[in-house]
Amino acid sequence: MAEGIRTVEELLASPLRISGALTCDLIDRTPRGAVLVAALHGRGIDVVRVSEREFLSATDTEQPQGILAVAEQPVHTLESAVPDAAPLRLLVLDGIQDPGNVGTLLRTAFALGVSATVALPATADPWNAKVVRSAVGMQFRHPTVNCTEAELTTFLTARGIVLWGADGAGTAVDRVTAPEKLALAVGNEGAGLKPSVREACADLVALPMVADAESLNVAVAAGIALFALRP
Repeated sequence: MAEGIRTVEELLASPLRISGALTCDLIDRTPRGAVLVAALHGRGIDVVRVSEREFLSATDTEQPQGILAVAEQPVHTLESAVPDAAPLRLLVLDGIQDPGNVGTLLRTAFALGVSATVALPATADPWNAKVVRSAVGMQFRHPTVNCTEAELTTFLTARGIVLWGADGAGTAVDRVTAPEKLALAVGNEGAGLKPSVREACADLVALPMVADAESLNVAVAAGIALFALRP
């Protein structure tokens, strides 16, 4: 489910098949909203007008904009989502549970040229409505794949992609030279990388921070690390 003007605009610009949309009077408050509704009608998409009360029953946003759309979720695999080319960057989410963080991570990965994001078990569903909203629809452009640790390890080995982990005990990112084909794993907001994922990493990297700084938000830290490790 895509909600909000910007997110539905992204959905409409994507190749995903849109099943239908809901609107209410709130969408009429901006010319941009009217243009978007007209574009949906122009594409032959079923747009259902409901009362504001009915619309609010279908959403959990604090400031709804009066439009949401439902589309078919794409199914990506590691083989289909990850190009067999170099340079290459992947982002691996290890048990990231907050939908807002997952959405921001997807948005950041897309902006920094990451080819795909891999969600390991215990990570919030990349297609959760809150994640889609937080990512402002970047899932429609940026492939996301759900898989197990074993599936990921097998795939990375076969493709010659090196797995690094973000960890406070690692080497500072400004002191390393990243391989051409790199997957960066970031861990749970509180616990960090699972021991099994940490052990699978060929190296660990960290952000150089002042001594009194305890930690950074996982999405902020990942963004800085991906920028520092870009090809």
